[in-house]
Amino acid sequence: MSDLLERLRERGWRLTSQRRVVAEVLDGEHVHLTADEVHARAAERLPEISRATVYNTLGELVTLGEVIEVSTDGRAKRYDPNAHHPHQHLVCTGCGAIRDVHPVGNPLADLPTEQRFGFALSGAEVTYRGLCPACAG
Repeated sequence: MSDLLERLRERGWRLTSQRRVVAEVLDGEHVHLTADEVHARAAERLPEISRATVYNTLGELVTLGEVIEVSTDGRAKRYDPNAHHPHQHLVCTGCGAIRDVHPVGNPLADLPTEQRFGFALSGAEVTYRGLCPACAG
């Protein structure tokens, strides 16, 4: 069973066939699919699944904190199931490919006190940008 499915079962989330197929499609270390890509892959497994069901399920997963919604440079939102594994993103400015990366250091600790403007920091999102090998070549 996938990590995402296991977490959802532990939470007592009702796993209908539609919800299960969406969670299965999202499972993986470097999965960052758009809602339309999730729907297309889910429909291969469960042809009767609707776009609305996929969008609603993704919204529920984001609200539960089980999936992260990733927005990059005006492109379609992507959905990242690695919500419980701290990481940052590496984004290709050419094709939009996204990879999870695990830089050394703590971005919260790296922000100097005088640049916090009194904020009580709770998180940081760092996005690295560049060209992937296919786009650079």
